[in-house]
Amino acid sequence: MPDTLAGIDTVILAGGQGTRLAGVLGDTPKVLAPLGGKPFLDILLVRLGEFGARRVILALGHLADAVTRHLARTDPPLEIVPVIEPEPLGTAGALRLAWQQAHSDPVLVMNGDSSVDADLAAFVAAHHGSGAQVSLIAAEVDDAGRFGALELSANARVVRFREKSPAAKAGYVNAGVYLFSASFRETLEAMPGPSLEHDVFEKLPPQTIHAFAGAFDFFDIGTPQSLAAAGGGRP
Repeated sequence: MPDTLAGIDTVILAGGQGTRLAGVLGDTPKVLAPLGGKPFLDILLVRLGEFGARRVILALGHLADAVTRHLARTDPPLEIVPVIEPEPLGTAGALRLAWQQAHSDPVLVMNGDSSVDADLAAFVAAHHGSGAQVSLIAAEVDDAGRFGALELSANARVVRFREKSPAAKAGYVNAGVYLFSASFRETLEAMPGPSLEHDVFEKLPPQTIHAFAGAFDFFDIGTPQSLAAAGGGRP
C-alpha cells in the first residue's frame, strides 16, 4: 500500500544533543550523521516517502539551524514542518510540542537516530485492528540487553519494559517507531516528565501498548560504535 501514510502526519524526534557522538560528529547534529555518504535524515525521509508520507513534523533542538539549512539546500519532496524546542524537553516534551502541529489520527512518531525495516503499512493496519491507543514496533535482536528488552504477552501487548542488562541475550526491543491515536494526546499532556519511554510508557498500565513484533532489521546510531556498525562515520 504505497499511500498508507498519505493521510498520516509523521513526527521525527531529532532534538537530542547526541553527546556520545560529539567526538565523531563535531558540530553535525546526530540526525544528519552520514551513512553511506547520505545524511541519516534523508534516508528516513526516503523510506517514509516509499509508504506515501506527505507531511513530516521535525522536532528539533540542539543544532536545529544546521538541520534547517540542510533542508533549505536539499528541498525534500515531502512537506517538512520544523518545530524547534525553546529548551531541552526530552522525547516526551518534544512530542507534546510537535503534536500541536499534527492533524491526523493516528500520528506516526519515530526516533531520529534509529531505523527498522518493518512494513509500515502492516504496522498501521495492526494498530487499527488492535484497539489500542498506542502501538510500537518491537524488533527481535540478538543483544536485547544493550537496549532494554520488552516482555510481550500472547496477545501482542507490552507487559513490561525491562532495564538494560549485560546478561540479557536475544529478545524484543523497542525500535523507536510508534503510532498514537489522537485520543491519547490528552493522556500524554497529563503525564509529567521528559522521557517518552520512562515517564510515559513505563507508567501506563500493563498491556496498554500494542506491539507489532517481528524479526526486523534494526539499528541505531546513538553511539560511536553503533554509528560505525551502521556504516556511518565522520562528516
